Amino acid sequence: MTPPTTKRPRTDDGRDGTGDPGTTGGPRTARTRAHARRRGRPGPAAPSTQPTTGRPAHGRTRDLRWPVMLVSVAVIAVASRLANLGTPTDGGTPVFDEKHYVPQSWQILRSAANPLVGGIEDNPGYGLVVHPPLAKQLEAVGMALFGYTPWGWRIASAVAAVAVILLIMGIARRISRSDLVGLLAGLIAVCDGILFVTGRSAMLDHIQTVFVTAAVYLLVRDHGQMNARFARVWAEQRMADSPLGPRMGYRWWRFAAGVCLGCALAVKWSGLYYMAFFGLAVVGLDVWRRRRWGVARPWAGALMRDAVPAAASIVLVPVMVYLFSWRAWFASETGVYRHIASSGVEQRVTDWHLGWLPDSVVGFLWYHVSVLDFHASLTNSNGHYHAWESKPWSWLATTRSLLYYSSTTDDGARRTELLVGTPAVWWLTVPVMLWGLWCLVVRRDLRWAVPVVGFAAGFLPWLADIDRQMYLFYAVNLAPFLVIALALALGQLSRWSLRPAGDDAASDGPATATAAGAPASGAEVRPGTGGRLVAWLRMMWLTRTGAVLACVYTAVVVWNFLYFLPLYTALPLTTGEWESRMWLPSWR
Repeated sequence: MTPPTTKRPRTDDGRDGTGDPGTTGGPRTARTRAHARRRGRPGPAAPSTQPTTGRPAHGRTRDLRWPVMLVSVAVIAVASRLANLGTPTDGGTPVFDEKHYVPQSWQILRSAANPLVGGIEDNPGYGLVVHPPLAKQLEAVGMALFGYTPWGWRIASAVAAVAVILLIMGIARRISRSDLVGLLAGLIAVCDGILFVTGRSAMLDHIQTVFVTAAVYLLVRDHGQMNARFARVWAEQRMADSPLGPRMGYRWWRFAAGVCLGCALAVKWSGLYYMAFFGLAVVGLDVWRRRRWGVARPWAGALMRDAVPAAASIVLVPVMVYLFSWRAWFASETGVYRHIASSGVEQRVTDWHLGWLPDSVVGFLWYHVSVLDFHASLTNSNGHYHAWESKPWSWLATTRSLLYYSSTTDDGARRTELLVGTPAVWWLTVPVMLWGLWCLVVRRDLRWAVPVVGFAAGFLPWLADIDRQMYLFYAVNLAPFLVIALALALGQLSRWSLRPAGDDAASDGPATATAAGAPASGAEVRPGTGGRLVAWLRMMWLTRTGAVLACVYTAVVVWNFLYFLPLYTALPLTTGEWESRMWLPSWR
C-alpha cells in the first residue's frame, strides 16, 4: 500500500512544518493534486508516519522561546487582572449585577455544612435564583479565602480571566503551529476591554468563558491525537481492514472537553449552545477525517463508530456534571422548591402526575420550569427595559456600552467603570469573521473552524429571541474566538511582503548606500549608523511588510487599551478627558 501524499505547509511564522495534526497536512485527493499540477507546483512529499507534537525542533533557544512567551504574558495577565481588584465598590458593597451574585455566593458559603457538598442559596429575597450554582460555588471559595470583601467577591473571576488568556494562547499556537500567532493572541487578549472588565467583576460570565475556552482547547488536542492515530494506522497498512475505517479507542481529551462543557452549562444555561455547536463540529470532523484518509464509507464509519461515543462525551457527560453541581440542593431540606411536590400549592405540578418520582426530582423539574418561565418573560414586550441593555448586532462592534459604576469626586472628576470593547479589536469583528468564514468554506482551511464555530455558538442563538433583554457582558464568550481569529489573520498577514526576501533591490549594496544618503558608485561605501538603520528599516519594510504591519497593529491595540484603561478601572478623569473617550454617542 502506497501512503497518500501530502504537502508540508508553512506555518504562520514562516517555518516549515506539518501543521497542527490534521489541520493542513495529510492525504491529498486527486483533485488537489491536479490543481497543484496545473499551477506548476512540484509534487508533495510523503507524510511522516510519526505523530506530530506541535513542538518544532530548532535547538534549545527555540525550545525555550514559547515557555518564555507564555510566562511573560502570564505575568502581565496576573498583574493587570489583580491590580487594584478591590475597586470600585458602591460604598463597600458590590456594583451592578454583582449585587445579585455576591449575596448568593455568600449564602452558599455560610450554609455549607460539608465542604464537599457545599451550601445553597437560602434566601430568595431578590426573587427566584435563575442561574445554576457552579460559578457561585467558585466565588464562595474566594470568599472563604478573603472574606466578604471585594477581593473575595472577584478573585474567582480574576483567576478565570488569567486562565482564559493562557488558553487562548495555547489554542492559537496549536492550530497555527506558530509561536508568533500564540504570542499575538495573548497580547490582544490581555488588552481587550471586554475580557478585562468582566474578568475583574464578581459576575458569572467570565467563569463560563474559561470553561468554554478550556473545552475548545481540549477538543483541539483531541483532533490532533486522532489524526496521529490515523497516521499510525495508515503506516501499519491497516486502513483497509474495514470499510468503516479504524476504531479510535477512548478519547480522553474529548471526555475532558465534555466535563468542561458541563461546567459551562452549570454556570449558565447558555452552555447548551456550545454543546450543540461543538457536538456537530466534532461529528463533522470525524467524517472529514475518515474521508481524508481514504476510508471507503466515511459517513457510515463516523456514525457507527464515532457518533455514539461523541454523544456520550458531548451530551451525557455534561448533563452528569450539571446534575452534580446541584448536589447541595438535593442534599438540603430547605432549598427553593425542594418540597413543592408534597406541598400541593402548585396545580401544574399535580397535573404532571409524577407521583411515582421522588419529591426531590419533581421539585428539581419544577425549579427548572420556573426558571425557564422567568427567562421567557424577561422581554421588552413584557415591559422589561434597561437603560444599558443591548442587542446582539451591537456586540459586533460594541456600539452600545454597559455602565457598571459611576461617581463624581469632590473635585469634580468623574469615576466610571464602563464595559466596552477595545475599538482596535472589536471594530474588526465583522471583516475578520467574514474572512475566517471564507478561509474555512472556500479555502478549506480547518484552522478557522475554531474561531468561526466558537463565535457562531456564542452569537447566533441570541438572534432567535431579539425581544429578550440582553446586555453586552454576554459578548465575553465571543471575545476568545475573536482574538484567535485576529491572531490567525495577523499570522497570515505576516507572511506577505512587498518584495521577496533576497531580492536584489532589497538587499545590501549600492541601493542601500543610496538609501542611506551616500553616493551610489562602484567604490565601497560605508554608511554611518543612521544610514545603516535607514537601510535596515527599508529592507524590513520591503521583505517583511506583513510582519511590520502586524507589529504596528498590535502596538495600536496596546495603546488603545491603555487609553481606555481609566474607563475600565474607574480612575478619575476630568470632564474633558472623559468626553475625549466617548468615541460613540451610544457609549454615554
